[in-house]
Amino acid sequence: MNLSVAEAASPAAEPVVRRPSLAGRTRAGLDAALAEIGIPEKERRMRVGQLWNWIYHFGVRDFAEMTTIGKGLRAQLAEHFTLDLPEVTAEQVSSDGTRKWLLRMAPTGPRDRGAEIECVYIPEVDRGTLCVSSQVGCTLTCTFCHTGTQRLVRNLTTEEIVTQLMVARDRLGDFPHRSAPEGAFVPNDGGRFVSNIVFMGMGEPLYNFDGVRDAIGVITDDQGLSLGRRRITVSTSGVVPQIGPLGDEMGTMLAISLHAVRDELRNELVPLNKKYPIKDLLEACRNYPGLSNAKRITFEYVMLKGVNDSDAEARELVRLLKGIPAKINLIPFNPWPGTRYECSDWERIERFSEIVFKAGYASPVRTPRGRDILAACGQLKSETEKLSARARLMLEQDEAETTAVAH
Repeated sequence: MNLSVAEAASPAAEPVVRRPSLAGRTRAGLDAALAEIGIPEKERRMRVGQLWNWIYHFGVRDFAEMTTIGKGLRAQLAEHFTLDLPEVTAEQVSSDGTRKWLLRMAPTGPRDRGAEIECVYIPEVDRGTLCVSSQVGCTLTCTFCHTGTQRLVRNLTTEEIVTQLMVARDRLGDFPHRSAPEGAFVPNDGGRFVSNIVFMGMGEPLYNFDGVRDAIGVITDDQGLSLGRRRITVSTSGVVPQIGPLGDEMGTMLAISLHAVRDELRNELVPLNKKYPIKDLLEACRNYPGLSNAKRITFEYVMLKGVNDSDAEARELVRLLKGIPAKINLIPFNPWPGTRYECSDWERIERFSEIVFKAGYASPVRTPRGRDILAACGQLKSETEKLSARARLMLEQDEAETTAVAH
């Protein structure tokens, strides 16, 4: 195992009353914060613009750095608010460069110690992709997915979604005047470290529709984080009524976690199918706003040995998607402790891909990334139901010492 735990979780402390953070807020949220401390309405629009630039373009973490704002207002802001991001309680780095962060959110009440979620950064030659979470846990129970074994705790707020990107940019030195850590991916075209976002982390994004929509609004604002909507993909297991509104209100790319071509099997793999069967799901896809060859839907299909990987199923997949501008993303199953599934043999995956490709569909096989740190597709599960970072670090040290003695 080639991974490092850069920061181990500290022993839990009694929660304290914290000043609320302005990081991750919408423009309306910043306006409300300024109104709360008595800033006149006529002044607030200008001040919101200033705060927006400092928080989202420059990524500052101290009001004192906001030199275009008078000292008096800076002191007033610092008295009532912070610019804190979620706490990184553990960082794991895979042998392939993938980074997984365990983030602890600010407590929401006196008995709340802060929810924990995971997000993953995947460096590639031509892009840097951030996989973000939309819920703490998941309301779905997809049988092949590790996250699906954790109960839903709650939806993440807009701020908690936005600040996942901010944490990534902060950790990667992706804000102006901040340097990248050793070994970080450096774009060769002068672009951002995080050039793409996929809502494929913990949770079902369309069951947190408002939070995800408002977060995308902040992320795509060209005065701040400035990520294009075509560089954001929202993945759903098939919440049919929200697919049309997703296209209308967010305008992002769409990915569908399909994984089966028959309702009987999909009912087992993706139980949501019992409510929204394949026929209804594909009809919603055909009507997705803006759908074209330039804006294709990605259909995700996890390859499960002896379950959904036959030639017949590949041909049925092609038949089902006829007429839909689509790309079929074949995902080698990523194992996790306790699963009953196995990954399809590589020869079988290639054969499946060949059938799909010859029918005219792009059918890339997703390279598994971060498997050694449980950061690959379907492997995320918050640390509250696993070993603590400190315990895991001690275990790895014991393993290393044992290996050294054996050699």
